[in-house]
Amino acid sequence: MARGIKDKVAILGMGCSEFGERWESGAEELMVEAFEEAIADAGVDASQIDAAWFSTHYEEINVGKGGLPLSVTLRLPNIAVTRVENFCASGSEAFRGAVYAVASGACDIALALGVEKLKDTGYGGLPGSASPLQAQWAATGSAPGNFAQLASAYRAKHGVSRDDLKRAMAHISVKSHANGAKNDKAHLRKPITEEQALNAPMIAEPLGLFDCCGVSDGAAACIVTTPEIARSLGKSNVVTVKALQLSLSNGSESGHNSWDGSYFHTTRIAARKAYEEAGIRKPREEVSMFECHDCFSVTELVTMEDLQLSPEGGAIKDVLDGFYDADGQIPCQIDGGLKCFGHPIGASGIRMLYEMYLQLQGRAGPRQLDNPTIGMTHNLGGAPMSNVAAVCIIGAL
Repeated sequence: MARGIKDKVAILGMGCSEFGERWESGAEELMVEAFEEAIADAGVDASQIDAAWFSTHYEEINVGKGGLPLSVTLRLPNIAVTRVENFCASGSEAFRGAVYAVASGACDIALALGVEKLKDTGYGGLPGSASPLQAQWAATGSAPGNFAQLASAYRAKHGVSRDDLKRAMAHISVKSHANGAKNDKAHLRKPITEEQALNAPMIAEPLGLFDCCGVSDGAAACIVTTPEIARSLGKSNVVTVKALQLSLSNGSESGHNSWDGSYFHTTRIAARKAYEEAGIRKPREEVSMFECHDCFSVTELVTMEDLQLSPEGGAIKDVLDGFYDADGQIPCQIDGGLKCFGHPIGASGIRMLYEMYLQLQGRAGPRQLDNPTIGMTHNLGGAPMSNVAAVCIIGAL
């Protein structure tokens, strides 16, 4: 019977490029930027990496198909490189491949790296696709339009007024921008006020400009191994993977009316499985901090409940009470989140882990929290009615 991967895999090193309008750099330069930091942090040589997983969503736009772009760019030692893609959760999928390889004993040291150059597409949002699934989403509206429907469904289910919802979403954005202002790798580094958020141009009712994450370029990398190897390499503050779970829609959300549109079915499943794997029984009391997929403010709000951190219908009160602020009980988006980094699809899932890893290592600089022990990431791909959710939990060994 499967017992999970708790504490079987350690993070040896991580790296992250600066995110933003990186016109001066190609995807290759961003990959090198993230990898050089990760390999230096790990204290190993590229020749010691046994296999790699490479995530990028729009391969035709960025660097081409397959694993060759990563292998050639980094001059990896003729090892297996697998290119993966799982919508906006592609970075988490690459991390899963590397982690499972080490946990199974197939590799001693493995690499996960994600990159995306969205600014080069010329699109104001995510580029289009010819896939039937994305065509289905496009028929129902834009990404802001789809997630605005999530906000409407949440309001209807819980009897929330428009003003209360807008105030909570504004607080979420203000909180994230205040955190991102302390992060020199974030795309957007200026604090905003609640008044700015509430009076910003409307994108898709009730989502205003500051309720939507931006478009940017970036890369992130992670090198994993076993805890035993990490210690043999002189690592003392070892961070291990406690759980890693993915859940994908099977079409039921959009196939019939059993789903009311107010929450993410897949996130609830992935979270439940991840907590079970990590041995967490009371997440609201045991999780120290988390990064969630805040593509829109309402996504973060709903996810707080789907992750069992806030009670159903209780996220608005928690948000307005400061429960998720930097000085709150469970800081959320302490690095600024997608709001301040943007969403280079292949990189986002790994970028979220990067902040949790730095915090657990005590290396987050002006953002550093007091003695965090458990960090969690939530990476979401697709639309509310059909998506993939990834939940990863890491912590000190």
